Amino acid sequence: MKFYDLHVHSAFSEGKSSLKELAETAKALGYKGICFSAYYKDRNQQTILQTEIEKIKQQTGIEIFLGFEAKSIKELQLLAKRRREFDILLVRGGNLRLNRKACETPEVDILTHPEYERNDSGFNHILAKLARKNEVAIEINFREVLNSSKKTRSLILKNIQQNVKIAKKYKVPIIISSGAISHWELKAPEVLISFGCLVGLELKEAKEALSKIPEKIIKKIEERKNKEWIMPGVKVIK
Repeated sequence: MKFYDLHVHSAFSEGKSSLKELAETAKALGYKGICFSAYYKDRNQQTILQTEIEKIKQQTGIEIFLGFEAKSIKELQLLAKRRREFDILLVRGGNLRLNRKACETPEVDILTHPEYERNDSGFNHILAKLARKNEVAIEINFREVLNSSKKTRSLILKNIQQNVKIAKKYKVPIIISSGAISHWELKAPEVLISFGCLVGLELKEAKEALSKIPEKIIKKIEERKNKEWIMPGVKVIK
């Protein structure tokens, strides 16, 4: 089974470790691939990242994807228009309006931690139906729990469990990620699978959240690179 961690931040995006440190650690932990998530600035930054990623892929032999994480509706709209230019589109969850916009936007691949800094789960049956329709995966973020404590951790776990319950009911794709901002925060697939079981996934479901679901997202990356692809649901047929 091939495992992927599709939400990792490097020094390029408020992280603490270099791309190479993260890639080497992920490979040592047993991952087939990872996604470096950055906050979009401009195309110059994008070019620098893509060049660095290609270099590190050759050095480490691990699959590396470039993802941009939108932090506002304006950023999401901009990145959705430039969807072919990078691999994965993530949306930083937490704001309810942005959570909804992410779920109703077919260009989005992952809504990260919808419960982020909220007292509620930030996700409901309406968003779940939209996410399923548009194939937007809902993320279980390990770092959010790792860096919390006491009552805060209890609330986060409760909200994650609620989101898992809703996502399972409406058959919304779920992924598990480390959310790491340092190579020391990367966790082995077995750790994240155990975490998935803790918050309500069956063992098979937890494994798929690190393998099958990310592989479906990666397959969409390949489809977008095809010259015949126009936008989600639209392509040229000859």
